[in-house]
Amino acid sequence: MPIKAIEPPRLYRQVADQLRQLLDKGEYPVGSRLPPERELAEQFGLSRPTVREALIALEVEGRIRIRVGSGIYVTDPPLRATLAGDKDEGPFELLRAREFIEGAVAAEAAMMVEEKDIAAIDDVLGRMRTSSHPSEETIGLDREFHTTVAGILRNAVLVRFIGEMFDQRMNPYFQRLSSYFENRESWQTALEEHVEVRDAIAARDPESAKAAMQRHLRLSQLRFSRNFSEKPAALEVAK
Repeated sequence: MPIKAIEPPRLYRQVADQLRQLLDKGEYPVGSRLPPERELAEQFGLSRPTVREALIALEVEGRIRIRVGSGIYVTDPPLRATLAGDKDEGPFELLRAREFIEGAVAAEAAMMVEEKDIAAIDDVLGRMRTSSHPSEETIGLDREFHTTVAGILRNAVLVRFIGEMFDQRMNPYFQRLSSYFENRESWQTALEEHVEVRDAIAARDPESAKAAMQRHLRLSQLRFSRNFSEKPAALEVAK
């Protein structure tokens, strides 16, 4: 049997493990509230996105229930906990990777774009404008926009890679996080950011295209980082 390299668990998984141990020991009984997200981040000495990923992981497992505008509550553990695999990337980890890679793709696209490419992007944007979010249709259109931009580079490997990166948002963590923050207003905000990417590419301005794409994905991270303690009415922007 060949020896396999040992990979350290992702940081958010380590946080989730520590919190799970506290729950198992009864430090926070069922029905009680965990400390606010900001306080947990200070206690761990980590960023709020990392702690948020850990909380989402615990909610997917059925150990806690996040009530936006109220708090994070401990729930009865399921008879058989469903532990997400260590290979599931956290939402913020994925968005940071996309920001770096797709920014470079957008810059290259601005130098290679042809009129037919702009028409293809405009077709996607037109369908995005008439779609109702959140839905499978809008997720598919979002994916199509990003792969269409990658397609300008005439490299099938890149198109597949960008599509596969996008598809990783279908993991349980990202889906649960999205359920709290995505709505009709968030879709409109994201659409405007997509238009900015389109305009920069159409202007054949690589620096602006890179900046627009990175700004879009960075703002996605910020939208998913809004405080769980905020009232739902205030949560009007997301990816």
